[in-house]
Amino acid sequence: MAAANPMTKLLPHVILDLDGTLLNTDSIVNQVLKLFLVKYGKTWDNKKAHRIIGKTPYEAAAAIVEDYELPCSTEECISLINPMFSERWCNIKALPGANRLIKHLRSNQVPMALASNSPRSNIEVKISFHDGWKESFSAIVGGDEVVRGKPSPEIFLEAAKRMNADPSSCLVIEDSLPGITAGKAAGMQVIAVPSLPKQAALYSSADEVIHSLLDLHPEKWGLPSFEDWIEGTLPIEPWFIGGPVIKGYGRGSKVLGIPTANLPAENFSDLLCEHTSGVYFGWAALSMHGVYKMVMSIGWNPYFDNTEKTIEPWLLHEFEEDFYGEELRLAIVGYIRPEANFPSLESLIVRIHEDRRIAEKALDLPVYAGYKDSAYLRSPLKQSNSHS
Repeated sequence: MAAANPMTKLLPHVILDLDGTLLNTDSIVNQVLKLFLVKYGKTWDNKKAHRIIGKTPYEAAAAIVEDYELPCSTEECISLINPMFSERWCNIKALPGANRLIKHLRSNQVPMALASNSPRSNIEVKISFHDGWKESFSAIVGGDEVVRGKPSPEIFLEAAKRMNADPSSCLVIEDSLPGITAGKAAGMQVIAVPSLPKQAALYSSADEVIHSLLDLHPEKWGLPSFEDWIEGTLPIEPWFIGGPVIKGYGRGSKVLGIPTANLPAENFSDLLCEHTSGVYFGWAALSMHGVYKMVMSIGWNPYFDNTEKTIEPWLLHEFEEDFYGEELRLAIVGYIRPEANFPSLESLIVRIHEDRRIAEKALDLPVYAGYKDSAYLRSPLKQSNSHS
């Protein structure tokens, strides 16, 4: 992974990709392609998703026809799936950190452009569902406004031209390999935010690889820094989940000495798509016990190399007994850090305890403490006997 070089010059212009960088388009793509392929008796394979990420609509459709040996032309495929996408654009959610970044750059008067392989009209429709986005960009360039889409640099060079900016003064933020190739070929600095999980090593041509937009530090690039971090934590829009506590991998208590209260991840697959993996914290309510401070990881736990994304909350309290089957409700209110791999089990354990220290201290701050009394945690909890 390429580290960011200390910048001696300012990068006063930012060019952002849209799908997969600012918008969680992947979840909509999965929905549409699952439905579309069923008509042909085929099953959508998530492992083939990398074949269409960052491609032009025509290239993506051609890859689908080829990969699934469909009895239709690329043009027919496009004409069938486009209406399915169009009716779902209003449901595409902003990725974690996207609204924060746009608001931050706009309030600091940093010129921004959108550069996407999608047709210009599609871009306009997608961003119309997100308050303040359209007026935040001084230029928008669609894939149908240039001769060649990414990985050609043309789309980024056109964005720079429309902003009256020298390409060398532009910072590109991209999620796909074609986009990174295009940004570098345009002579720009490029930050990669990989949309493919566990694939960060493929993005080494970027100047910096970050886990999500939550982990962006604009000051590295001569841009105004975020001022919203508090005591090593980032307040986030709270989200609330719950369910019966299930048996996990058994390594929390046995290997790490940290008893986690696992929730059935399959119940939260849509939610897990919305939230970036990493370490979070908040409050946890147990139906038979009470409300406790909590730190949790979401993701693949690189040290253990999970194949599925999991939710593993750690209630910061010493319990006398197990509470499998008991209903657990979580209020997730802050973010600490991205998921990371560790050279040894010892270093992982040290970091987990550091996460605990940060979370325990932060939850006493007024910005987080009030959520302990949220209606979701305090309303009557039902006792479950499920030991699934």
